[in-house]
Amino acid sequence: MEEKKTSGFGVHTRRIIAYVVLIIVTIMCLFWFYVLFINATRSNAALKRGFTLLPGGFLGKNLYSLFHNSNLPIIRGLLNSLIISLCTAGLSTYFSTMTAFAIHAYDFKLRKAAFTFILAIMMIPTQVTALGFINMLRRIKLMDSFIPLIVPAIAAPAVFFYMKQYMEANIPLELMESARIDGAGEFRIFNTIALPLMKPAIAVQAIFSFVTSWNNYFTPALVLKSDSKKTLPILIATLRSADFLKFDMGQVYMFIALAILPVIIVYIFMAKNIVAGMTVGAVKG
Repeated sequence: MEEKKTSGFGVHTRRIIAYVVLIIVTIMCLFWFYVLFINATRSNAALKRGFTLLPGGFLGKNLYSLFHNSNLPIIRGLLNSLIISLCTAGLSTYFSTMTAFAIHAYDFKLRKAAFTFILAIMMIPTQVTALGFINMLRRIKLMDSFIPLIVPAIAAPAVFFYMKQYMEANIPLELMESARIDGAGEFRIFNTIALPLMKPAIAVQAIFSFVTSWNNYFTPALVLKSDSKKTLPILIATLRSADFLKFDMGQVYMFIALAILPVIIVYIFMAKNIVAGMTVGAVKG
């Protein structure tokens, strides 16, 4: 009896410690978001005086000044980021899943070589190929266009790798063989059998692709030149680089808060899918 009580007390204590640690880590992660939204409600002069935990009274004024800034097409930038991010997330997830399905479901001679080649591409930083990419866009006259920001996203090695590992753990080859025996074509097998089984993983990668594209500054800054086509990260950088006399830190914080708000909303509504996609297959009996 004493050993059971001691063991039970130990488990209870470890659980309390785990919850305390998780609460502390959560507070540390969320604190900076709280600081961001608090600073978005303060004036430029108040921000220069130092930090406070209490919100200011300049929320409406900062919003008004931001949306009435003639040099910053906020609404247009929001729509541009939304179009690019949604197209990138959809195309990247679908075609990367299709590629993973081909490597997983079919046995051909160059299967291992193709898998290794795709993983090798994942190791190449974007900055290394940026100069050649820009030169190619100039030759084919696609500078200042959304196409170079959307089409290359179809080939996403990181999404492919995740989907491939997920398929190995959750989609048996026997299931697809049964569908072929029943007369189903390959596209039908992929669209009606594989994709529904991949919903948690697709949700995870779609969210990650959306967030990555939404926050992407490097490539859009190289490709987009017209103010009407610039995305939110570029507009934020433009606002931050304003003349010292026109610089308003309250507007900068408000702009950043508006930029990350859609990402937070997407995460809140898709949190269950993220957890499911990250944990399915982690424990197999």
